[in-house]
Amino acid sequence: MAVHRVGIGTDTHRLGPGRRLVLGHVAIPHDHGSIAHSDGDVVLHALIDALAGAAGLPDIGEMFPDSDPAYRDADSGVLLEEVCRRVGDCGYAVVNVDLIVHAQRPRLSPYKAVMQAEIARLLGLPLDAVSIKAKTGEGVDAVGRGEAVACTAVAGLARKAVGNRLKTEIDGA
Repeated sequence: MAVHRVGIGTDTHRLGPGRRLVLGHVAIPHDHGSIAHSDGDVVLHALIDALAGAAGLPDIGEMFPDSDPAYRDADSGVLLEEVCRRVGDCGYAVVNVDLIVHAQRPRLSPYKAVMQAEIARLLGLPLDAVSIKAKTGEGVDAVGRGEAVACTAVAGLARKAVGNRLKTEIDGA
């Protein structure tokens, strides 16, 4: 079993009036919010898929199907914590995450630090292990027209150590 693994995830949600905009587990003031079954947090959804992919777990739609009423308006932070538990059960620890949030409006620069801190808290990581960049759509596609928000996430995992040995050595893998 590999000592290090990397996963990538993406998510996109349309924006609509009268909805809340949540990005990185932070409520962002805006006149439009994500149209989604859960809280529509594209940042945490992309991150969940990146973590799941790195650990060889099913994707977010299989783990938390939008056809299940239990996940209606679900807090994506709770879903992320569950995925982190499953990643740990697979013998891995999250090492770092890198996120690119795509939004034409609102400008995300004022919120990046609080998003970084919240994601670091949820993952139990130091701040420097969570990178967040914000990009606009430059007027191109649904993001550029302000009709959607999106996120691309990369997550790095490492085999958990037990004592002074890797879990793989103990498991015999």
